[in-house]
Amino acid sequence: MKNYKTKADLFHILSHPVRLQILDELRKREACVCHLQAVTGRPQAYVSQQLRILREADLVIDEKDGQNVFYRLTNDLTRELLNVTMGQASAPSHPEGCTCPFCTSTK
Repeated sequence: MKNYKTKADLFHILSHPVRLQILDELRKREACVCHLQAVTGRPQAYVSQQLRILREADLVIDEKDGQNVFYRLTNDLTRELLNVTMGQASAPSHPEGCTCPFCTSTK
């Protein structure tokens, strides 16, 4: 028997607009919390809470690099699902006021 509850839980997680926005950004490249905070316009604690949910669902993984923790999609299957539902990813964003290593190195 297929586990429909598990599948339904996954779609419930994906149905949250901010989580979807975070996943959309992460399919472009890995990002730290401060970047995702700037992209979503949400407080750090809120973004971290959403990342925890995505981590627990095995949709994202984190990796510490010095002072920063970077998040990325766990696998290409997640990226493919996002591509099917949202279309191809646009270029990575550089939100105003973001002080992450990626945004500051491209200014």
